[in-house]
Amino acid sequence: MKKIAVCLLYLLFTIVLAAQTTRSSVAAAYTLLGAYSKSADAFSFGANQASLANSNVFSAGIYAEHRFMLSELAFYKLATALPAKSGNFGLSSTYFGSAENNEIQVGLAYGRKLSTAISVGAQFNYYTVQVAGYGQSSTINFEAGFLLQITEQLYSGFHVYNPTGSKLNKVDEERLPSIYKAGIGYQPSEKFFVSAEIEKTEDAIIGLTAGAQYAFDKVLVARVGFTSATSGYYFGGGVLFGNLRLDVVASVHPKLGITPGLLLIYNAKEK
Repeated sequence: MKKIAVCLLYLLFTIVLAAQTTRSSVAAAYTLLGAYSKSADAFSFGANQASLANSNVFSAGIYAEHRFMLSELAFYKLATALPAKSGNFGLSSTYFGSAENNEIQVGLAYGRKLSTAISVGAQFNYYTVQVAGYGQSSTINFEAGFLLQITEQLYSGFHVYNPTGSKLNKVDEERLPSIYKAGIGYQPSEKFFVSAEIEKTEDAIIGLTAGAQYAFDKVLVARVGFTSATSGYYFGGGVLFGNLRLDVVASVHPKLGITPGLLLIYNAKEK
């Protein structure tokens, strides 16, 4: 019975691995929602590195989830946004899986404004995957983004991940997929914004992700949205304690079930 359970778990891991890499959590849309708005935080540049240009203060955060309530499919992400005079820098690190089967990615990003309306950004990643019985493979890839502020409230942009198709294995030429995304966001006030993103992953159908955030007052924030590629949806809420924000997140897949998550972000005070 135990062997059957292990085999099923491994099968599930490979399915998830084929569907998406560690760069994205199941509730990725929740953590990345602020990329096309004024409300950029430490996680926003994961969707578009150009959003780093909107990070006016030091920001750092950690996100954790157990995919489909399985500890063997744990996902962790650390992210930091650091403003500088010549542009803003971002550091990210992600881990998915278990000790036997896992993916790890470490990235260094940079973003800056070219004008009051145009921002650009790029990120270099070191990616490695380990599967029990099959060994370990690694590669280096990059991603880049463009952000346009159309009006005071309206943003749009474009993002590409791994356009060169970095190879994981030179023997059978296994490689990471290329991903292209176009997004738009509308923020009519400090309390509310909504955004949508179209994503095309290599050898997969086009998917739509959309979400919204509303701040009820100075200490309560709520987010909700959906992802068409998996027919899933996500929701969650956050509470602010001074410079800290703690969110409880849930993502629901119609067949695989619920993925719970916790998000903690620190934002320094603006000078």
